[in-house]
Amino acid sequence: MMHHAKFSAFGSFAPKKILNNFDLEKIVDTTDEWIRTRTGMFERHICSPEEAASDLATQAAINAIEASSVKYKDIDMIICATISGDHPFPSTACIVQHRLGMKGFPAMDVSAGCTGFVYAVETARQFVENGTRQNVLVIGVDILTKITNWQDRNTCVLFGDGAGATILSRASSSDISRIIDVEIVADGSQGELLIQQAGGSRNPASHETVDKNLHTVYMEGNKIYKNAIKSMYSSSDELLRRNHLSTQDVDWIIPHQANLRIIEGLADKMKVPMSKVIVNIEKYGNTSSATIPIATDEAIRNKKIRRGDIILLTSFGAGLTWGSILARY
Repeated sequence: MMHHAKFSAFGSFAPKKILNNFDLEKIVDTTDEWIRTRTGMFERHICSPEEAASDLATQAAINAIEASSVKYKDIDMIICATISGDHPFPSTACIVQHRLGMKGFPAMDVSAGCTGFVYAVETARQFVENGTRQNVLVIGVDILTKITNWQDRNTCVLFGDGAGATILSRASSSDISRIIDVEIVADGSQGELLIQQAGGSRNPASHETVDKNLHTVYMEGNKIYKNAIKSMYSSSDELLRRNHLSTQDVDWIIPHQANLRIIEGLADKMKVPMSKVIVNIEKYGNTSSATIPIATDEAIRNKKIRRGDIILLTSFGAGLTWGSILARY
């Protein structure tokens, strides 16, 4: 028997410390006007030296569970999307499982860059729909400020830290909420456009890799910009066509919060007004796999997104990866 999966609830968490554009003016050669004009960002949340991905992920998970009708004992799987986990191993999902006082079920990480949350939701959906899991905790968390090159004014202004979570549950026959469809894609031939070059088995940590800043984010911004709009449009358009829907049927679009220009470019290409697009980039910057669940959680708590609304979540990231989720919340 095939089951349907649904979003039970969302939760999010960001560190207390805030770094705004005027603070950045003191660190690198930039201005508030330059950052706002090119990115739409004003401030971003920054982890303290003691904070790690699992700290943020655990709190986001607690907030999601508390916002739902799902009990802690009913969670039967954890999938964590991250590229900046506490350690290469064990997985951040396993650490969160322990922090939540849980055990005895699978927990794993998914690595798909900024598209990680979309990939993790699609992975969780398979387990719920095939009947093997009932309530999967899905988390998107990244601490990009710890792998940021603070000498590169083009990239250091972009990133913030944060975590967002959802519970993907089995929908009952009377539920209006359900995941309608998901599309995830990758093109590994363009992986060099967005990469952390050192720290893995290709370039293990050494004095040389540290001196050359190879443990930080490297990005070819212009090529990423063009790819981002085209790819998010492609996966979103595919979902709508496959399900015989148009953008007019969609109540809210929640895109990855990478850059306001990209978001506006996507809205323009999709021919939807910005009034239907959820944007919170000014307050958080780009938190990678956390942007979509944070933005969705805020929109639900602000009573923008309501039960029964058709929502379209779409993202793009390292890999290169991209994907979209079509759901009735």
